[in-house]
Amino acid sequence: MTRIRRGYIARRRRNKIRLFASSFRGAHSRLTRTITQQKIRALISAHRDRDKKKRDFRRLWITRINAVIRNKGVSYSYSRLINDLYKSQLLLNRKILAQIAILNRNCLYMISNEILDPLE
Repeated sequence: MTRIRRGYIARRRRNKIRLFASSFRGAHSRLTRTITQQKIRALISAHRDRDKKKRDFRRLWITRINAVIRNKGVSYSYSRLINDLYKSQLLLNRKILAQIAILNRNCLYMISNEILDPLE
């Protein structure tokens, strides 16, 4: 009997997985079974950390706003500022407020003064 050459489909699938893991170190980029395991781990981590990145940025924005707003007055804090923003129906999200706090503190102080005056 003559030898039958295998098809290319399995080899193409493995090459595709190898391209994904080409930057991994050691056996994680050379052995097919470990490559598939590491690919699964990498995709799980990427999925998890996309949500974590959103949480981390929100924490950063809150910290920046709080640090700037506490310099203004002793009794004024981040939570009071956000509460006053909601009461005055001023729609500014935390990302924009943090950018204002970093780039132009006086503008943030003006915003806080504007929302404080009508409430009092």
